[in-house]
Amino acid sequence: MYASFYGIRRLTQSIYTHNPLRLKNCYSSHRNISSLPTHFTLPSGDKIPSIALGVWRSEPGKVGEAVKTALNAGYRHIDGAWIYGNEAEVGRAIQESTIPREQIWLTSKLWNTFHAPEDIETTLDESLAKLGTDYIDLYLIHWPVALKKNQDVNWELTENPYPTWRKMEELVEKGKIRNIGVSNFNTRRLQNLTGNPLKIRPAVNQVELNFWFPQPDLLKWSRDNDILLEAYSPLGSAERVGQSLSVPEVKEIAKELGITPAQVLISWHIQRGAVVLPKSVTPSRVEENHHVVSLPPAAFEKLEKAATSHEPQRGSDPSKRWGVDIFN
Repeated sequence: MYASFYGIRRLTQSIYTHNPLRLKNCYSSHRNISSLPTHFTLPSGDKIPSIALGVWRSEPGKVGEAVKTALNAGYRHIDGAWIYGNEAEVGRAIQESTIPREQIWLTSKLWNTFHAPEDIETTLDESLAKLGTDYIDLYLIHWPVALKKNQDVNWELTENPYPTWRKMEELVEKGKIRNIGVSNFNTRRLQNLTGNPLKIRPAVNQVELNFWFPQPDLLKWSRDNDILLEAYSPLGSAERVGQSLSVPEVKEIAKELGITPAQVLISWHIQRGAVVLPKSVTPSRVEENHHVVSLPPAAFEKLEKAATSHEPQRGSDPSKRWGVDIFN
């Protein structure tokens, strides 16, 4: 499907064809048009950094140091969530850093049990307090599943998230959130949401994207509909990272370019047009993951073909746990 992609120049033109005014704003001044974008521009005009430190599954007592290491290494995007249980430690690390709050992009997410409109602002305020800030740059519906307090599925809000979305729009108007989006939504669920009379369309959809689960159809649909994808588990789920880094094509490209296999995969994600969320608490890996390069056209095509030629293998699917077929 992507055999016609000739490197980042062609991909960038594809992403911004329908809105050429964005093209001139999506790069930091120290990079030229042929290098990977340091930022993508959202419909609000805000520029979201193209690499984030993901803090999912980051151990207590280690995530704060990982955040400090990331900020010192040049990261300006921290991707978290209420359910991760580490927002207070992340907030303390940010406050102890020398980086001004306005230079750091913070993402948080609305957990399943708080989709009822009357619950959203309370849980958002809890995240704000723990993070030590008065606004979130990006707030996402974490999963397309609404749960009642007793953990039963709220089928009405699950199949019609519009009331949840309207409340999030109100919180944008209040200034507590700058941008809103979703996570783990497939095309059908996105179309279901955007079929409503929205004041603000979803800016972002954060989904699993990696070599084993590249989702080329969702990537194309999202690009055509002005929704930016974010790639979680970009090196594969925790159990498959080693396997991802050992893919022959990845190792060949790494050797050819003199970079690590992880850097090849992270660069590939950005070159596809997605924000990438590598997760680590190991300082050397945190720093390694931030150094990306534009893959040569032949290398990009080789990796894209390899990723999209095998049977897709999802790493994260809690459908059975919640009793909802999330991805249909």
